[in-house]
Amino acid sequence: MAEVIATGTPRPRSRNSKRARALLSEPKVVFGGGFILFLLILAILAPWIAPKNPLEQDLMSGTLPPFWVDGTDPNFLLGTDDLGRDVLSRLILGSRIALVVAFVAASLAAVIGTLLGLVAGWYGGWIDKVISRLVDIWMAFPPVLLSILLVAVFGSGVHSVIAAIVIIDWTRFCRVVRSETQAQAQMDYVTAARTIGFSRIRILFSEILPNVAPVLIALVSLEMGIAVIVEAILSFVGLSVSSDTPTWGGMIAEGRQIIYDGWWVLAAPLTALFATVLAFNQLGDGLRRALDPVMRR
Repeated sequence: MAEVIATGTPRPRSRNSKRARALLSEPKVVFGGGFILFLLILAILAPWIAPKNPLEQDLMSGTLPPFWVDGTDPNFLLGTDDLGRDVLSRLILGSRIALVVAFVAASLAAVIGTLLGLVAGWYGGWIDKVISRLVDIWMAFPPVLLSILLVAVFGSGVHSVIAAIVIIDWTRFCRVVRSETQAQAQMDYVTAARTIGFSRIRILFSEILPNVAPVLIALVSLEMGIAVIVEAILSFVGLSVSSDTPTWGGMIAEGRQIIYDGWWVLAAPLTALFATVLAFNQLGDGLRRALDPVMRR
């Protein structure tokens, strides 16, 4: 009785534990999710973990190499930039902006795109045509150029970066969710729900949405990686947060100017950016494999 109800249907707790085992058995979820969790903890505790003040300048200690290079200062594990600022501390503080943009922008884009995709796929007709044409028009614009234009209009700042990503990337979710909703609407369980007398809204949100959720969760993870890249691009061109706030894109822009004197200033944020995007992509692929019942077979 602890595992099943009287009809023989597994209890939610049993289904959840089965789903958790499927997630933990997927290497991409473990490694990708583990790295993101580590980065999240690092970002939350950044003010206490960062060994130095990331804004503190010491021109006498400019372009000191990392700890494994001869002639370095052991107090600066990843060296310093041309202004004598600690690269490791700036890298740690920069992870906060990257993750805030990733989580907030991807979540908002998912909410907007999912709602529109559900409505378009379920109701069809002129509603579907209007939303589909809007998506086609919106996706005709180059996303990076459009994001730069939007941030230039809104003004610099993390809120502007998030708004630009949401305005651009809701279309990704809308197209996928619309297609999945149309496929789920033809399933037998939807027909049964209609026969029982469920309303269209109830069928949409209590029956179809849970079956679209696995694909949606994986897509959100992939979108977070894209958001990290977009924020780095905007920081690189000086359209993200103020120059006083450490960002990975800003560090890349600074390191590019002194690459021959301090290659590590460029290499550190590039490595962090690559590892973070790769982790989000691996996590998204792993979630899709673990949560999709067809792919688990």
